[in-house]
Amino acid sequence: MPLRTRVAGALTAGLLLCAATPTAFAAADDDAPAAARPGDVVSSAPTAFHPLPGQWTNTKAWHITYRSTTARGGPNVVSGTVIVPNDGRTGPRPLVTYAVGTVGLGDSCAPSANFPYGTAVEATLINQIVQRGWAVAVTDYEGLGTPGDHTYTVGRAEGTAMLDAARAAQRLGIPGVSTDSPVGIMGYSQGGQASSWAAELHDSYAPELKVKGTATGGVPADLMKVAHSNDGGLGSGLIFMAAAGQDAAFPELKLNSYLNAAGKALVDYFKTNCVAIDSVAGSFKKITDLTVKNPLEQPDWQAALNASRLGTHAPDAPVYLYHGTVDELIPYQVGQGLRTDWCDRGADVSWHPLPLLGHIGGVTAGALPAADWLADRFAGRAADSNC
Repeated sequence: MPLRTRVAGALTAGLLLCAATPTAFAAADDDAPAAARPGDVVSSAPTAFHPLPGQWTNTKAWHITYRSTTARGGPNVVSGTVIVPNDGRTGPRPLVTYAVGTVGLGDSCAPSANFPYGTAVEATLINQIVQRGWAVAVTDYEGLGTPGDHTYTVGRAEGTAMLDAARAAQRLGIPGVSTDSPVGIMGYSQGGQASSWAAELHDSYAPELKVKGTATGGVPADLMKVAHSNDGGLGSGLIFMAAAGQDAAFPELKLNSYLNAAGKALVDYFKTNCVAIDSVAGSFKKITDLTVKNPLEQPDWQAALNASRLGTHAPDAPVYLYHGTVDELIPYQVGQGLRTDWCDRGADVSWHPLPLLGHIGGVTAGALPAADWLADRFAGRAADSNC
């Protein structure tokens, strides 16, 4: 079966069938030991990694919860999965911290809840990475799989969750995964936002990680532009999912006060369902259809969304950046803008437009070249910038 078909099937079937994995989560941050650090493992338990239902892989996997940092700089606990090839290797192996694209706001949509059943989005792409002999840490993001609401599209919280997932993987005590492991950062769509934020935060937040490069694609680098582009279109539901995510991180935004009855019902629906259903329920709706006042016109909302804007700081390791030229959800011009912003700040950027490909086409066509690029970085080869 062609890879694109398999991934598309997983995108649909996986999200329709997503099921939760019972897990005992850590208590509140108030109970954290005084010496607790971001990236410390709170809990771990063996789990299974299946790219598709019933598909076996020669891997070991652990469901973890680990300490991280909110967008405001406070402590939180995030869940995720660490996957390692069961190949007997004990020397340092590459470690990729991986962020998936939009899965939804419900806890049952979390990657860790679906890996055991073969219904996780992008699991076939993650399996390709594992088959290279690399370890992979997949964050669930803040509030997705742990208590609280998912802070969807809040870039800083996503970036710290990714970096701390790598730290947690190194602290699990797995042979071959240690502080000596070269680290790659990878993600597309929401995962592209997360991985790009991780790249920008690395030098200030987790400089001890030996990051060799970031492969990131379909990046919603400017949420205001993405929102205006999707208003009334196919991806209009993403606007309201993003609003719910911003409101979860910044309750003072008071999203409910902007929503009419239909808007409140839709956001409540999103909070318990996954993206395959959400995208149908939320499509082709105007912001004005679901609100009593447009939050995008308010200074506090504009400030919150702009706080997640990328391109204000150059990543300190090379970046492979790719985007479909006819992306129907994240405008191609947004990807071009991120490339320009990073290049202007002196970043080492390898920019790759994907001609005539939309959003889903971009993730399937771009994943293999992106992984090959990371392999070159792990091998110590110099990156070529085309700024």
